[in-house]
Amino acid sequence: MNMLDGKKVLFSGMQATGNLTLGNYLGALKNWISLENEEYQCFFSVVDLHSITIRQEPAELRKRARALLSLYIAAGLDPVKNCIYYQSHVSGHAELSWILSCFTYMGELNRMTQFKDKASKHADNINAGLFTYPVLMAADILLFQTDVVPVGVDQKQHLEITRDIAERFNGIYGDVFTIPEPYIGKVGAKIMSLQEPAKKMSKSDENPNGSIYLMDDPDSIIRKFKRAVTDSDNEIIYSDNKPGIKNLIDIYSLATNKTVDEVVKEFDGKGYGDFKLAVGEAVVSILKPIQDKVAELSKDKAYIDGIIKENGEKANYYATKTLRKVQKKVGFPERIR
Repeated sequence: MNMLDGKKVLFSGMQATGNLTLGNYLGALKNWISLENEEYQCFFSVVDLHSITIRQEPAELRKRARALLSLYIAAGLDPVKNCIYYQSHVSGHAELSWILSCFTYMGELNRMTQFKDKASKHADNINAGLFTYPVLMAADILLFQTDVVPVGVDQKQHLEITRDIAERFNGIYGDVFTIPEPYIGKVGAKIMSLQEPAKKMSKSDENPNGSIYLMDDPDSIIRKFKRAVTDSDNEIIYSDNKPGIKNLIDIYSLATNKTVDEVVKEFDGKGYGDFKLAVGEAVVSILKPIQDKVAELSKDKAYIDGIIKENGEKANYYATKTLRKVQKKVGFPERIR
């Protein structure tokens, strides 16, 4: 097993296209903050190389990438303990991706459900990058000798192909890559859409009332919770038959650190109106400090620039270690120093 300074390595990539939601925060980000103090060295990459498989407005992509990086820090990720960097600043991602693509079969990529899904959404731009996307994702993970990757259900297939590619390479060249495992952390509840509680809250939801975005102002947050779809009775109980209320209980429970039972007891005999308002206020109280910090960071250009530079260098250092090993194994001539 690869240990970085005695710690296991965790890698996670985040797209800078789309606004982070309360679901991203409660389901992932908030859990990562506790990880950095545990036994993991974490790499959090703003995966801008992945973003361009879909046409982007360049100035907008740059702006969003920086906003995402700032939001990570504002949400509580320590940029010294964690390596938070831009994927495009570490050329090893692309270099390793090319090498791995020579060890990946077309048939494997053909089976990827996400390619079919995205190709149908962007029928006018089915490019090769969209097809080989899982190879770049494998390179992202294997580049740092990653032990664990937090994956959602939709990415499970990509982690499986990453493992297959790594095992295939190791089978030919010996023990080069650490085989990554899915990271199953403390179970953060899956936060559902406020408008369609059977569907996950998504940063690309067509209905903006379904999602709470981390940068939503307090009035919008309260308004969205007031409009949240529930059911026609008026009892606040935690049940799969009441997906709307169940989701609101989950959100309130995570926002206030109370157990589900405590929440149910607290609102015993109260109506939905009171409950929705309370959930909205609880969410405002956890997001307000993050938003204030984002505003503060946006004024300190030099600080963010410094983090981008230092973390880019740190990521490059570890990436190069893996890359040199791989290049030697496949038979590329050594560099003359």
